[in-house]
Amino acid sequence: MLNSILSTPIQLSGLLICLSVAAIFGLLVELIFSFKNQLSPSFKAALVLLPVAMCMVVMMVNGNFGIAVAVAGSFTLVRFRSIAGNGKEITAIFIVMTLGVILGMGYVGIALIFTLIVAVVVILLGVLGVENDNWKLLKITIPEDYDYSELFDDIFKNYGVQAEIVKIKSTNLGSLIDLTYKAKFKDSKVDKRMIDEIKTRNSNLAVMVATYDLEREGL
Repeated sequence: MLNSILSTPIQLSGLLICLSVAAIFGLLVELIFSFKNQLSPSFKAALVLLPVAMCMVVMMVNGNFGIAVAVAGSFTLVRFRSIAGNGKEITAIFIVMTLGVILGMGYVGIALIFTLIVAVVVILLGVLGVENDNWKLLKITIPEDYDYSELFDDIFKNYGVQAEIVKIKSTNLGSLIDLTYKAKFKDSKVDKRMIDEIKTRNSNLAVMVATYDLEREGL
């Protein structure tokens, strides 16, 4: 079960099995990391396709000294974005690329065990709340003469939101102030009624809610 299914030279059947399994396991990893998390469509596609590409690269140089260079070069694909991803996203990329390496060498059984272990760990982290995507970035614009220190505290309390100001920025030639909050919501959905109450209090100026790591670590 844990032996390689590939022979030298590589047979078409072995090639098709490894590439198909790579795509299937990549899809499983994508579903696993989507558990209680919001992933962009492009990132989901990358998690499915990267193990297939990596598998093909390894198979083409298997048994050759060039495999070391090929693997090292392939792992630099984590730089394919202009903005670095967060730890969870980079970990997901390394996992699917590791799957590609394993399957590229024909070890389907080992790849299955590896995927199952990853699934159990990620799901446990999600269930235990170690990884919580209910943190949001909340931006509220107010007139510069407003006292922002406790301006929205009662609204946050009414909707069970824990919020703290992490950034204050003067805009529009000093006539407006942008408040940036790190806010934890009860669930992944944002209550529109809360947004409406905030807009009533901030003179109907801009209110924006985004994932907390969007500006720093977004894909």
